[in-house]
Amino acid sequence: MLMPKLVFLWTDVVLFTMLLALAWYCWRVRINDNLRANWWKVLRDPAALSAGIVLAVFALITLVDSVHFRRALAPAPGATASTPTYYATNTESLLDAWMSRQIEMRETGYSEPLAYLGLTKEPIERDGQPVRDYPRLKHGGSHLGNPQTQWSSDVLGRGFGGAALGVLVALGLAFIPAVLLRRSHGGTLGALKAIAGDRTDLPLRAAGGTLLVMCTIGGAVVALMGHYHVFGTDRTGNDVLYQALKSVRTAFVIGTLATVATLPFAVVLGVLAGYFRGWVDEVIQYVYTTLSSVPNVLLIAACVLMVQVFLDKNPDMFETGVERSDLKIFLLCVILGLTGWATLCRLVRGETLKLRELDFVQAATAFGVSHTRIMARHITPNVMHLVLITTVLSFSDLILYEAVLTYVGVGVDPSMNSFGGMINLARSEMSRDPVVWWSFAAAFGFMVTLVLSANLFADGVRDAFDPRARSFRPRLKRSLA
Repeated sequence: MLMPKLVFLWTDVVLFTMLLALAWYCWRVRINDNLRANWWKVLRDPAALSAGIVLAVFALITLVDSVHFRRALAPAPGATASTPTYYATNTESLLDAWMSRQIEMRETGYSEPLAYLGLTKEPIERDGQPVRDYPRLKHGGSHLGNPQTQWSSDVLGRGFGGAALGVLVALGLAFIPAVLLRRSHGGTLGALKAIAGDRTDLPLRAAGGTLLVMCTIGGAVVALMGHYHVFGTDRTGNDVLYQALKSVRTAFVIGTLATVATLPFAVVLGVLAGYFRGWVDEVIQYVYTTLSSVPNVLLIAACVLMVQVFLDKNPDMFETGVERSDLKIFLLCVILGLTGWATLCRLVRGETLKLRELDFVQAATAFGVSHTRIMARHITPNVMHLVLITTVLSFSDLILYEAVLTYVGVGVDPSMNSFGGMINLARSEMSRDPVVWWSFAAAFGFMVTLVLSANLFADGVRDAFDPRARSFRPRLKRSLA
């Protein structure tokens, strides 16, 4: 068996580096009592825990779609063992390999969700006579011998069967915390009753409800996607479900990489401005005030157009089109980071101005501790709660920003799937007759789910790490009795 060639894209490397950084941060949380206590507060928030589960699923899709490779081509007849191995020109991911059936199920044009007929009438031959009618799809519902009578029962049977299997998976997952809590609740049955009655330390009932909904919907979709286009097809006959899942990685890359790109400038300049004050503070304030006065969309558009010119003049730098589009989205994240650090810098500066007057910083200064050591050991760790809160809150904003930029034509490469690209293509589809609504609905549904989950999780993080926000937010007490 010929082994494929692994391809490491720019965004792949950064994403997996961030995954290692997240693992290191989890280790820090485990050994730090204050951090651990704050994150337990996040997990005790039912909305934040449920949103975190949804985000974890989206993150898993992103990681699966971030393992790229190029398939090895079969050797020519009569080739010797010393013949070098050649690889395909297209780059695939593990998600592409898993959804290869959906990629192959390409139709000739539009089709509605779960349909077995095309959307528009075409000249076809029936009983030897040319007629104009809705053609049968090549793949969607092709297994049906008599679709007029079999379609509804087949869709309902497969959908309910997949949903039932998803419910069983969710119930199986519910037994895991029940087994772990059986000693403190008088056995597995007592633990299940405690979870159902919301009498556990963590809101496991809310988490179980979230898993139940996701497994039910996911089971129905998986059961149907091998025989139908669950979300229909677009103008070129491509499966919309596949495009929506591929767009998840684009949104995650924009949200995470662009946020991380802002941190070096915002944290370093904010701490320097607040600690040294004087002319250093004035210069940094002048820089971010000037940057904030320039319209972001115009500044980003100018930078993206310059990047586009560079990529067009250097096509030989890339072996495949995926590598070219990946570098463009990577540079877009860098541009978003370079133009979006002013808000966080203001917050860090204000917090540093307050911290530098506290006793422990004044004591360190009196003992002759260097400025660099004071900023690194005493100032920066105490502003990280602001950085964490702002980072989580900015994640959803950047996802929406990508959709807007792609919609106006200065976002990701047109060859890369994205929610903004799907919405942009749906602009003309919504005005035609009959209306092609499913591409817009799929992009809107996935994007709203991702952004809403990020916002709910961000609210939980803000309440846990910012005592002022937590003290003014009403809470519903849960009885553990």
